[in-house]
Amino acid sequence: MKLYHTLEQQLQKEPNFTTDDGELKKWVVLDKARKNDAELLSLLLQHKTLKEKFFQEKEIDQQSVLLFKQADFLQFLEQKNYLNDSYTQYRNKVGLQIDGRYLNQRNEVELVWPYKDCILEGGQTKEEQKREEIFFNQTLAQDEITQLLEPKVLTNAKVYTRDGEHKFEQFNRDAEFNKKRGLPENTITDNLILKGNNLLALHSLKKEFAGKVKLIYIDPPFNTGNDSFKYNDSFSRSSWLTFMRNRLEVAKKLLKNDGVLFVHLDQIEQSYLKVLCDEIMGEENFINIITVKSSTPSGTKTAHKDKTIIKLKDLIIVYKKKDKIQLTPQYQRRKQWDTHYSKYLVKDKNNYVLLNLKDILKEKKLLKSKQTLKDLDINNKDFKKFYLKNADKICRLQSHKNKKAKENSKLKKNKVYEHFKDGVFAGLFYNGQVITPLQQGLKTIYYNQKFQKDLGFLICDFWDDIDFQNTQNEGGVSFPTAKKPELLLSRIIELTTKENDIVLDFHLGSGTTSAVALKSNRQFIGVEQLNYGKDDCVKRLQNVIAGEQSGMSKAYNWQGGGSFTYLELKKYNQHFIEEIEKAKTAKALLKVWEEMKANSFIDYNVDLQKQEKHIEEFKKLKLQEQKEHLCAILDKNQLYVNLSSIEDEDFKCNAEEKKITKDFYQLK
Repeated sequence: MKLYHTLEQQLQKEPNFTTDDGELKKWVVLDKARKNDAELLSLLLQHKTLKEKFFQEKEIDQQSVLLFKQADFLQFLEQKNYLNDSYTQYRNKVGLQIDGRYLNQRNEVELVWPYKDCILEGGQTKEEQKREEIFFNQTLAQDEITQLLEPKVLTNAKVYTRDGEHKFEQFNRDAEFNKKRGLPENTITDNLILKGNNLLALHSLKKEFAGKVKLIYIDPPFNTGNDSFKYNDSFSRSSWLTFMRNRLEVAKKLLKNDGVLFVHLDQIEQSYLKVLCDEIMGEENFINIITVKSSTPSGTKTAHKDKTIIKLKDLIIVYKKKDKIQLTPQYQRRKQWDTHYSKYLVKDKNNYVLLNLKDILKEKKLLKSKQTLKDLDINNKDFKKFYLKNADKICRLQSHKNKKAKENSKLKKNKVYEHFKDGVFAGLFYNGQVITPLQQGLKTIYYNQKFQKDLGFLICDFWDDIDFQNTQNEGGVSFPTAKKPELLLSRIIELTTKENDIVLDFHLGSGTTSAVALKSNRQFIGVEQLNYGKDDCVKRLQNVIAGEQSGMSKAYNWQGGGSFTYLELKKYNQHFIEEIEKAKTAKALLKVWEEMKANSFIDYNVDLQKQEKHIEEFKKLKLQEQKEHLCAILDKNQLYVNLSSIEDEDFKCNAEEKKITKDFYQLK
C-alpha cells in the first residue's frame, strides 16, 4: 500500500481530522503538523511504517528519544503524493507559485487575515451559507494590504423618507447643527445604511467619520458553531479573533475620544475577546462587563440539565476610547416599597412637623391597622397615585457631613430644623440627620412601555429585567436569528449618548440599533453585509419611518418620520465570488468562468493559458473543489472598487457613482 494511503487511513481514525462525510480535513492536518500537535504525533507513532518514515531516533543526554521530522512530513503533505489529490494537482498546474515554490510555502510574505475576511466574510452574503474548506493559504504582500483597505467607491444610493424611496441628490452637511454637537461643520448629518463587507466599509467610513462616533454597539457572531460565523472548528477561535481584531482596530479610530464601545457576546469567546480588547482599546480603558439575562430555564434548553449548567445570560464588554466619559445612570423600578421612606413632612403654620408615614396611610385607608410599611404594594393604583402626588412630603432621614447643621439640629431635639447658609436655605434636619424627600429618589425609569418618574434603584452590571423572548414582532420584520430587544439598545443609548450623537453598528442584522437611534433622535450609521431577504434592516427602518408602534415607540412617543440614505460598496470581484457560490452545477460554474475570463481581475500568479490547457481536468474536480479554485484565483484586492480606481475605465464607474462617491469623500 502506498504511504499516502497508509497515512490517510491512520489519520481517519481521529474524528477531529475528518468531515461529516468521512473525508480528511487537509487543512487541519497541515496546521496540526506545523504546531507539533501531540494528538497528531501520537497517531503517527502508533503505526510502525509512519513512525519509521517521519520520526528519527536520537541520543540526547545518554537517552534515546524520537524526534518528529516536521519538515519532511510537511514536504510530503504539500509536494509529494499525499494530499496531492486532483484538486491540489490542478491548482499547482495552473501556476499558483512563485520562483518554483507554492504560495502556501512562501512564509516570508504570508498574511492570512485578509484572506479570512475577504473570502469567507466578504463572500458570505447569506447567513445559512457554510464553508467546510476555510483556508486557501492565500498570500498577500504588504503593499496589497494597503490596497485592500483603501476607501471604496459607493453605488446604488437612495434615500428613504415617510413618502417612500427617492433618488439620491446629495449628502446633507448642516453646519449649524454640527456646531451645536461639537463636530466639524462639514460632517455628514444623514442617517446611513451601508451594505457590503463590514471591514472594508469601516475603512471607507473612516475617511469621513474618524473621531466623530459617540457609541459603537455590535452584536457579532458569537462563534458558537451554530451562528453565522461559519468557520472550520479547528481554526474557529483564531479566525474569530482575527476577524474581530481587524474590525475593532479601525472601529476605535471612528470613536470620539470620549466615545464608548459595547461588544455583545457570550461566554464562549468572552475571555479571549477581553484580552484582545485590552490590547486594542487599552486595559486602562476597560469599564465593565455587563451580564444580561437573555433566556429562561425552560423547554429544550433544560434537556441536558443533569450534564451541564444551563446558560441564561449574554455578556456585553464595555470600553471607553480615551478620555473620561459622562454616563447617564439608568434605573429600574423597585418591586417593593423602600421602607427607609417612613416619614411624612407637613407644615403647621410656620413650622415643619415630621409625622410617621404609616399613620398617614392608615388614615387614608391605604394601609390596614396591623400592617407595616413592608406590606405596602407599590403596584396598587391608589397608593402609587398617593406617593407620586406627595413625593415632596414623604421623606427619610439620612446621615450627612454638614457638622454645623448636625450640631444645630441636635440642639432642637425632636423638632425640624431649617438650616441656612449665608442667608440661603440649605435643607431640613431632624435630630442631627438630614430630611430627604421622596422627590429626590424618584428616577426616570422604563415601565409599562413608558419613561416615567417613579421609585427606582440604580442599574449596575447585572441586567435581568429585559425580555429577550418576545422580540419577534419588533420592527415589523421576521428575522432568522434572535433580534436584540429594543429596550436593551435604548438602555445602552440612553446610558452613553445624548440626542444628536452618532451611533454606529457594523453588525446591524435586523436593524435594532438604528431603529432605536432613530426613535431616540440620534444619528445612526449601520453596516450590514449579509442578505436576509425582504425582512432586513432596510425594511425595518422603513417601518419605523412609517410610525410602527412596537418596541420602544410608545416610550419615545414615536409617531414616525425621519429619513436615511442607503449605499452599497461597489462590487467587482466580489460579484464573481457570489456568482460562484450561487452555482448549483458544473455547467453553471463554467459560465461563471467564461465571464471571469472576460471581466474579472485574476491573481497575477495564475497562468490563464495553463488554466485553459487543463480545463478538462478542472471539469473532473468535485463541484466544491471547482468553486474553491475559482475563488482562489480571483484577485482578492479587487473584491470592491477602490476609490483610487474611480476614473479607471476597467471598473466601469458610471456618472452617478462618481457623483455619490466624490460627494461622500468631499472630492472635487
